[in-house]
Amino acid sequence: MRYHTICILLLTAFSFEANAQEKITLSGTITIKTNTETVAGASISIPEAKVSTITNAYGFYTITLPKGAYTIVISCVGFEPVEEHIALTESSKRDFSMLEKSSALDEVVIRHNSSASNIQKPEMSVHKLSISTIKKMPAVMGEVDILKAILQLPGISTAQEGATGFNVRGGSVDGNLILLDEAVVYNTSHLFGFLSVFNADVIKDLKLYKGGIPANFGGRTSSVLDIYQKEGNNKEYHLTGGIGAVSSRLLAEGPIVKDKGSFVVAGRASYAHLILKLADNPNSVSFYDLNAKLNYKINDNNRVFLSGYFGKDKMDFNNFFSNNYSNSFFNLRWNHIFSEKLFSNASVIYSKYNYGLNIRSVGIDWVSDIRNYNLKYNFSHNLSDKLVLNYGVNAIFYQFNPGTIRPLDAASPIHADQIEKKYAWENAVYISAEQKLTDKISLNYGLRYSYFLRLGEQNVNNYANDQAVVFNPELQIYEEGTPTGVTHYNRNEKITGFGNLEPRLAISYTINDDQSIKASYNRMSQYIHLISNTASVSPLDIWAPSDQYLKPEVLDQVALGYFRNFSNGNYSLESEVFYKKTKNKADYIDGAELIARKAIEQVLLNGEARAYGLEVMLKKNTGKLTGWLSYTLSKAEQRTPGRDAAEPGINNGAWYRANYDKRHNLSLTVAYQLTKKWSLGAIFTYQTGKAATYPIGKYQYQGITIGNYGARNAHSLPAYHHLDLSATYTPKPDTKKRWKSEWVFSIYNVYNRSNAASIMFEQNRETGLSEAKRISIFGIVPGVTYNFKF
Repeated sequence: MRYHTICILLLTAFSFEANAQEKITLSGTITIKTNTETVAGASISIPEAKVSTITNAYGFYTITLPKGAYTIVISCVGFEPVEEHIALTESSKRDFSMLEKSSALDEVVIRHNSSASNIQKPEMSVHKLSISTIKKMPAVMGEVDILKAILQLPGISTAQEGATGFNVRGGSVDGNLILLDEAVVYNTSHLFGFLSVFNADVIKDLKLYKGGIPANFGGRTSSVLDIYQKEGNNKEYHLTGGIGAVSSRLLAEGPIVKDKGSFVVAGRASYAHLILKLADNPNSVSFYDLNAKLNYKINDNNRVFLSGYFGKDKMDFNNFFSNNYSNSFFNLRWNHIFSEKLFSNASVIYSKYNYGLNIRSVGIDWVSDIRNYNLKYNFSHNLSDKLVLNYGVNAIFYQFNPGTIRPLDAASPIHADQIEKKYAWENAVYISAEQKLTDKISLNYGLRYSYFLRLGEQNVNNYANDQAVVFNPELQIYEEGTPTGVTHYNRNEKITGFGNLEPRLAISYTINDDQSIKASYNRMSQYIHLISNTASVSPLDIWAPSDQYLKPEVLDQVALGYFRNFSNGNYSLESEVFYKKTKNKADYIDGAELIARKAIEQVLLNGEARAYGLEVMLKKNTGKLTGWLSYTLSKAEQRTPGRDAAEPGINNGAWYRANYDKRHNLSLTVAYQLTKKWSLGAIFTYQTGKAATYPIGKYQYQGITIGNYGARNAHSLPAYHHLDLSATYTPKPDTKKRWKSEWVFSIYNVYNRSNAASIMFEQNRETGLSEAKRISIFGIVPGVTYNFKF
């Protein structure tokens, strides 16, 4: 019924606006004056008409007005504001350029709710970070890192030190849809999570959605991180780079055809493995990555882009086992302006994630990967100054390789094998509207329909009573089911399918220019899943599609927030409460083995999850001292009950802490401009320890002491906290020369806190007593980096 109601509201609003009084339209593109790079998220406001809009991801804007004379005001974080008087007598196209601020003393933090127009926008649970903000924050080894900046936001945490990815509002890592130039990135980490795959030199814009997610995004249940690369300077050539303690980077950009086309190429590489060799350390870790982007303006209405990324990590641990993984993608994109009111973007994308594990003691070389071929076509349609539509289609074809298994050498007991590959389509159609009902009430509402289709060629196991996991009542444990036969599906033959309607709704009520109350609801569906044995430094990564046993996750989330600016925007407050519930949340049976497993359904049970909490963020936006304090009080739980009265389920069917539950999460981020030459930064982070399962007793078996483990995730690792400091020195801040440079000094974990990645329980060989050992990844880590631009 609620889906029908949303559709009726959409149709009613569209027909009403279509019959409204005809007005003229002003449209165009906002660019940076020095290099014509487009500016995303710039605010365009007309004070006389009390209307405003923002540029899309490609710098395009459109605004509808009655005929007349107006003052147009354009503003964006990190840029000098633009104010110009214009007379509008007919619909026209007008481009504007903005000048970057030479010193960003007053604009160095997140400010997505710092203006009256954004107070009014029906957008919540969203953070936009500027690159200038991120570059002011302390970084490991002096290296600027986007994901480390994201972790300082409310509702965002990491499982532990050295873990890959991030967790949003108690969700798992695979619940985050991470996009770089619209392409999916499956693993975001370099060097055990030490650094991210995102080179800040080449990043143009990023936006994180924790809730209230627009209808054009789908396929995940936790969040969307939408990142765009720079397009390159189309006026002159430049080099940007840095030399650090463990890695160096270099970026080159310039015109292909002046004022019409440009390129940008950026690369990074580490040399930590060389340092370890010099120190006779048997371990080895290294990474490299490459970003590239080309763009060409065919004419005023057509522009094409070609972008790509490739990155790889290699790790070897004491010649015992080695691990490598890589991300890569290519994206061909076409922007077309049909009219001053209708903008379109079409993308054809290829993306791949490859994961390899080599265990010498077993003699196995194992590789898995996931590939997708993605087609997107999106339209942005400005019907009036009060109603903007976004609609489009999205089709993704997946190819999953669960494992290619090879013996390491002739002495290996492992036989070469190929686990059957899996294929799937994920298709979606969507429409959403942003509408201003009154001066105080604004809405963003929409509907997405997604359909997931599992295809052959594949042999699918059949099980008695369709149960791939069976319960042993004598031992009171779950065991792998024994197949009763197989069903063969030919190439492109349907195995199973799932369809879901995903409504989205957000509303903002403006109390005054500095205060608003917002609420949102969204439903999300996730059809692919990361099967991972642990959150440790080198987890086992296998991506698997939904099927008749591994059901798609479906999430419902609601949020309510209060937002306020103080002292003309010098200070701001954001506070939200949220509740989300997920069905078909998979969990492993006790003792699950994942390596080289051909039937993953034999160790998985479907349950449910829920998370709820309070998020508060207080920011100081201007002055020499800027920063923010974020705090999250939340709870994330999971439950997997028995399938009937005879089964206890996991943890006796009771709710238990999710792996990524963090009750308290506090972060203080501070930037201080000491002088023109010196700027300082500090971050303090505190999080409740990760959920863990400890032994509650022990017993002897054949002379060996074995731990007897209690309820799942009933305990916690010690609290996680550390303090990071940085200082940036710019020798000649006012130089007019093309060569500019700076030194970045940093200390990660100043007081050398040994944060626990895990706790190991073992028997002391000398005393025979049981003992617990804390396993830590990082202690204090000093760093220095020399950055330059030419």
